Amino acid sequence: MAGDEATVTAADIARMVGVGRAAVSNWRRRYEDFPPPVGGTATSPAFSLKAVEEWLLHQGKVEEVPLRERVWQQIRNAADDLRLGEVVAEATELLRGHGKRRLVPPSAWGLLRDLAEEQGSAEAGAFLLDRYAEVHSRRLFETPAEIAHFMARLAGPDVRSVLDPACGLGVLLTTIREVEQVYGQEADDSVARLARTRLVLAGIEGSVRTGDSLRHDSWPGVTVDAVLCHPPFNDRNWGYDELVSDPRWEYGMPPKAESELAWVQHAMSHLKPGGTAVMLMPAIAAGRRSGRRIRSNLLRQGALQAVVGLPPRMGAGTGLPLHIWVLRRPIEGGPIPSHVLMAEAEPESFDEIAERWREFRVDPERAAQGPGAVRSVPIIELVDENVDVTPAGHVSHVGQPSAHDFPAVREQLLHRVERLSTMIPQAVPSAAAAAMPSVHLSELERVGAIRVLNAGRFEISGAGDLVLTDHDLFSGTTPPHRTHPEGRVLIEPGDVVVAARSGEFAARVVTERGMLLGPRLTLLRPDAQRIDSYFLAGFLRALPATMGTGTHSGVSRFEPRRAVVPRMPLEEQRRYGESFRRIFEFEDELRNVSNAGQAAAASFLKALGKGDLTPPPA
Repeated sequence: MAGDEATVTAADIARMVGVGRAAVSNWRRRYEDFPPPVGGTATSPAFSLKAVEEWLLHQGKVEEVPLRERVWQQIRNAADDLRLGEVVAEATELLRGHGKRRLVPPSAWGLLRDLAEEQGSAEAGAFLLDRYAEVHSRRLFETPAEIAHFMARLAGPDVRSVLDPACGLGVLLTTIREVEQVYGQEADDSVARLARTRLVLAGIEGSVRTGDSLRHDSWPGVTVDAVLCHPPFNDRNWGYDELVSDPRWEYGMPPKAESELAWVQHAMSHLKPGGTAVMLMPAIAAGRRSGRRIRSNLLRQGALQAVVGLPPRMGAGTGLPLHIWVLRRPIEGGPIPSHVLMAEAEPESFDEIAERWREFRVDPERAAQGPGAVRSVPIIELVDENVDVTPAGHVSHVGQPSAHDFPAVREQLLHRVERLSTMIPQAVPSAAAAAMPSVHLSELERVGAIRVLNAGRFEISGAGDLVLTDHDLFSGTTPPHRTHPEGRVLIEPGDVVVAARSGEFAARVVTERGMLLGPRLTLLRPDAQRIDSYFLAGFLRALPATMGTGTHSGVSRFEPRRAVVPRMPLEEQRRYGESFRRIFEFEDELRNVSNAGQAAAASFLKALGKGDLTPPPA
C-alpha cells in the first residue's frame, strides 16, 4: 500500500501525539479543518495518515511526528490484522539482512531504514516486535516478563539445553542465558519467524520451527535439561481423536477437555532423566475432575514436584487464575519423592519461593513451612478422591506465623497496602453527566448486540464442573463449588454475569473458561464489535437498586430487559470500560488486603496475648 493511502484510527493518532483518545475526539469537534474520515465505520473512523500528519504539524500539536510512529503506521497499513505478522516478520528479517522485500511497502521500508540508522537495527527490530505483541496481546497471550523470569529460576541454574514447544514470540526461550542449545516450535509461521528474530536480538543461537507440536513434533528424539512452556489453554482441537495411542501419554490419555495435560506430557517426553519442565497452567487444571487420574500418576511416580499459585489477573491477555507446575523426569532406579512443594506467590515473594524450591530440590523430604504460604505437602495427602493440587487448599491451614516471623509478615502487609495506594482509580468531573442518551438492554438484544441467557436454558454443555454462584459474584471469589454439569450454561470469556439482591447489583466480566452459570444469575453475552464488556458491567453496577430487578418467591433477581445503559460509540465505551476495569481490580485488591490484614491482626493479637511478642520500647 502506498504511503498516501495509509490510514490511522483515533487511537493511533492519540499514540502518535502522546495524548488520550478523548483529546482526539475534542479536536474533531473543535476544529473544522480536522481531516475527514476516509474509511472505517461511524464508530471507528479511519483517517488519512498523510493528512493527519500535516494537520498535527500545522496546528502545532507536535513539532514532528515521531519516526517510530510513522514507521509503525506504515507497517500496520501494509496488511490486515490476519497478515500483519507476516509483514512484521519480513521487516525484522530485512533488518537482519535476510530475505527479499515482498510485503513491506517501499515507503515503510525507507522509513524503517531511517529508524535503523538512527537507533540501530537491533533496536528497530525490538520495537516492531514489542508493538506487534501489544497490538495482538489478546491473541498471543504472551507470558509476562516477571512470570517468565520466575519460571526460568525454577528451571534451575545448570540448564544447558532448553525447549519451548509453544514458544509464541520466544519470550521464555530468551529468559535463560548461558544456554548452549535452544529449541522452539510455534504453530503460526509468522509468529515463529518473529521468535527467531527475538533470539537473534538476544544474542542466542537457537532454532524455531513451525508446526503443531502435539500433532507434528518438529523435535522428535530431542531431549533437553529444561522445558519452559506457556501452552494454549482450553484448546478442544488439540488432536484428541488422532493421538489416542500416542506413546507420549505415559501418565494417561488426556481427556478431550484437558489439552493442558497433553502439553504437560509432551514436555515430559522431551526431558532428559532428571530434567525439569516448568509449565504455566490455568488454575482449573489443578482440580478438574476429568484430569485426576493423570494428576495421580504424576504424583505417584514423582513427576509433579511443585505447584505455585500466582496472583489473580497477573497473566497478560487473560484473567484466568494461573499456576506454575514444576515437573521432573524421574531417574530410573532413583528415589521417588514423598512430598510436593506448594506455594501461593506474590511478585515480591518470587525470590523467597525460588530459594525454597532450591532447598526442596536438594532435600525433598525437608519440611518447607513458614510465613510465606509455602509448604511441603506429603503426596499421601493429595492422592485422595479428588487429587486436587491447588496450592491454596494445602497452604491455607499452615500454622499461624511465629513471633520470629512477625517482621516479615508485617513487611509483606505494608507492601500490599503501598501497592493498593497506586491502584486508586482516577476520574475528572464531567459537565455533561446528565446528557448521556440511553438504551434499554431489550433493544440491544433485539438488534443482536447482546444475548441474554439464564442457567439451565440454553447452550447445555458437559465440559466444566465449576459453577459460578451469586455468592461468588458478591464476595469476589473464584467458585469452589462442584456439581454435575447437566443442563448448565457454559460461560465464555467476555460474558457479563449479573446477580441482584436487596439494594445492590453484582456484575462480573468473566475472563476465564470452564465455569458454568449457577442459579439466580443472568448472563449477558455482548457482541465484542458493538458492546464493550467492562462498559456494560460498570454501568449495570451503577444502576439504581430498583432498576432492572424483580422478585420471585421473595428472592431478588435481575430483569435485564428493564435495565438501561448509555448509548455511545464503541471507542467511547472502551474508554469508560477501561476505567471500570481498574475499579474492579481495585475492589479485588481491597478484599485481598482486608483478608490479609485481618489474618495478620488476629495472629499478632494472639502472639501478644500469649507473650510470644512484646510491645516496642516506649
